[in-house]
Amino acid sequence: MQTIDLKDAACFGVAGNFTGHLEQAGEAENFNELKVADSAAPKALFPTYIPAAASALGANSAPAFLNVFPFDAKKIVFPKGEEKIQIEPEMAIVFDAEWIDGKLAALEPKFFGASNDVSIRKEGALKISVKKNWGPSSKGFSEQAIKVEPGIFDRYRIASYLLRQNKLYEYGENSPVCGYSYFGKKLNDWLLDKFNNQENLGPAEDIHSYLMAAGFPKKIFVSVGATRYSDFGKENFLQGGDDSIVAVYPDSYKKETIEQMILKGGLLEGVSLLRQRVVL
Repeated sequence: MQTIDLKDAACFGVAGNFTGHLEQAGEAENFNELKVADSAAPKALFPTYIPAAASALGANSAPAFLNVFPFDAKKIVFPKGEEKIQIEPEMAIVFDAEWIDGKLAALEPKFFGASNDVSIRKEGALKISVKKNWGPSSKGFSEQAIKVEPGIFDRYRIASYLLRQNKLYEYGENSPVCGYSYFGKKLNDWLLDKFNNQENLGPAEDIHSYLMAAGFPKKIFVSVGATRYSDFGKENFLQGGDDSIVAVYPDSYKKETIEQMILKGGLLEGVSLLRQRVVL
């Protein structure tokens, strides 16, 4: 396990890769104009952070707010003027990227871990990215990244909780990593297509032009998609003083063991844990 520096990585999230999540979040209709050949496919790939770099290729640089580094493994700063933010409990993968003649040719998964793709819930924000990066400490990735090895994803699960006034609430459904609609080679192929070909349409953006302007980053971070919410998670938004918790853990541990680990403030071997305090 190790801590990954994401400041030189282009960072993205996958929308709609867990059946039912977009509907729960009240965002499914935003994607109606995006046509997909496979109804089970994710809807779009959205940027959360693009490292700034001068480009000699005339590519469209990312909006300036996406050049602000948003990741913090310890806290979430509540966005000013907003009322509703939710945990987006996910697993994220750090890839090595191979570029050939201006196209992303290959993605090799190197590390994975617990991710919180925190989102603002509000009407009228067309692009997904504006609800994702509102400045420093608006995203999270665990300091315990796990090295990718053959078959390792088959053994991991995702759990998420909200700790409020010393009481632990399950926030997202406890789910196997392999429960994603697209995963493994299928997800890899989909990512390569979106990175190279996604159009600026509806909530989606032309992310290939951002990557060109950033100088073809060699490291790409992808938060693979949020799990479905529990009944509590659907109805409860983050408040100051809450602890937002996401754990990616081996299925050799019982869920109750993970919950006791969280309550005791410890860390078990093989667990990638992300615990962020909400700060107003």
